[in-house]
Amino acid sequence: MDNILIMICASFGITLIIVLIILGVLKSRKKKKYKKILEDLDYQKNRLDTSPVGPELAKIESYTNNEKLEVLYKNWKERLNDIKEIQIPKITDMLIEAEYSLSKTDYKSTMYKIAKLEMEIYKVRATSAFLLNEIKDITNSEERNRASITKLKSKYRELFEKFEETQNEYGSFAKVVSMQFENIAKRFEDFETLMEENEYTEVPSILKVIEELLKHMEVVIEELPSIVLIAEGILPKKIEEIMEIYNKMVTEGYPLDYLNVEYNVEEAKKKIADILDRAKVLNLEDSLFDLKVLTEYFENLFTDFEKEKVIKSDYEDANKTLHTKLKKINLLVKDIFEQIDDLKQMYSLNEIDIKALYEVKDDLEKLNEDYNTLISHTSNHSFAYSKLTEEIETLVIRLSEIENKLDSTLNIIGNMHDDEMRARQQLAEVEDLLKNAQKQIRSFNLPVIPNRYYVELKEAKEAMKEIIKELDKKPITIETLNTRVDTARDLALKLYGKTKEMMKTAMFAEMAIVYGNRYRSSEKDLDRNLTYAEMLFAKGEYKKSLELSINSLNRIEPGIYDKLLNLYGGKERMSE
Repeated sequence: MDNILIMICASFGITLIIVLIILGVLKSRKKKKYKKILEDLDYQKNRLDTSPVGPELAKIESYTNNEKLEVLYKNWKERLNDIKEIQIPKITDMLIEAEYSLSKTDYKSTMYKIAKLEMEIYKVRATSAFLLNEIKDITNSEERNRASITKLKSKYRELFEKFEETQNEYGSFAKVVSMQFENIAKRFEDFETLMEENEYTEVPSILKVIEELLKHMEVVIEELPSIVLIAEGILPKKIEEIMEIYNKMVTEGYPLDYLNVEYNVEEAKKKIADILDRAKVLNLEDSLFDLKVLTEYFENLFTDFEKEKVIKSDYEDANKTLHTKLKKINLLVKDIFEQIDDLKQMYSLNEIDIKALYEVKDDLEKLNEDYNTLISHTSNHSFAYSKLTEEIETLVIRLSEIENKLDSTLNIIGNMHDDEMRARQQLAEVEDLLKNAQKQIRSFNLPVIPNRYYVELKEAKEAMKEIIKELDKKPITIETLNTRVDTARDLALKLYGKTKEMMKTAMFAEMAIVYGNRYRSSEKDLDRNLTYAEMLFAKGEYKKSLELSINSLNRIEPGIYDKLLNLYGGKERMSE
């Protein structure tokens, strides 16, 4: 029993010894760990004490020959002294306190003091680094500033050489540009003066001024020659041409008030004068853009004038056709109503037929009134031809509706005499269509007229002769006459339509080639395609010529197809 008790006590004693040994080992390791941390912190403190701030600051002593740099030097020296004499000794004291706590195995206090030490060292290291950067900004400034001024001088020489080579392009503004170069050269001299006097705090501002002046001068060299060319050469010439054309067209009776040409020309002159005034002080802001806008406006005016001429021609043709048709249908309706009583006696006309005739008469009277109003507006030049053309097209549609209604009523009545009169009227229309078609062909000196055109012209004339033969027969076979009339009319309309299509296509092809000439010198492919288009045009293949010209132009100026179509008309015809 005693032996067992002795063994238990011995086991407990051994276990206790082992635990104490383990605790001792752990305690020793923790102490070594904290001691190593403190040694590392002491090393970091020593590095702070030997930082390059002092030697870098010593370099400034040779520069302190101006008041501003001397003030900076004193401030930096005070901050360095604060680091060396207050902040670093404070860290030393904190290290001693932490080592004392470690020696007393007060690990909790040691950890707390280590954390404070790390924060304090970080703060001093950051303060020292910031101070070093401020000092280096001055000590390294000469090398940095010399590199910057070298680049700026290179840019200056590049711009000045370009100016010297193209000086004649600046006109009267060459002297202003030259003076600005002299001004920039003086800024380079100011830089050298500041560097000699160690005014390093002022150097960045003079470098910035030089850089901004050179950026502005780069814009001047790039844009001023174009501004001089456009404002003093191109635009005044365009304005003179515009006013000459405008005055001539106004004298000829073109209503151009809607374009506000005179007002816009005066405003353009004011704008040009303002741009040139600002150019005298090299203020070119938006000048080139504004001049390009003005140039485009005057280019569009030329287009508007040409469009107005084309529209006037179309209007006069439409007016002539409408007047002729209206006169004929007025005579026809008058003739019908002079015979209305005879018709009632000769034929069994119901009320619906009579009512339809009177409706035609009322619609025709209203159409005559509106047509007279249109002619009045035309004679007093109240509206542009584009507006008048819209109005006359509406009247043409109304007349066509009246003709259709009258034809329907006459067909219902079935009066042979009326059929004969209608046939004679349509014969005259066919004659007019053929005359107009031939007149249009003669009006535009086409290089070639396709053979198929002459074939169709011959067929139309033969069909017209067939109408005359039927009218000369006694009695007249109305069914045959109507067939002859329809055939002749269809052939004449087809020929007339083909004539207009051919004319418009040829005119449009020619205008597309002329329009493309502006790009020939710079676009080889376009030049080659336009040359081929001219060959096609000379052979009478106008549609192929037009397609080639438009497709070639569209690669350079996208959207040119719609632009030219809207400009010269014939859009519906060309889209077929």
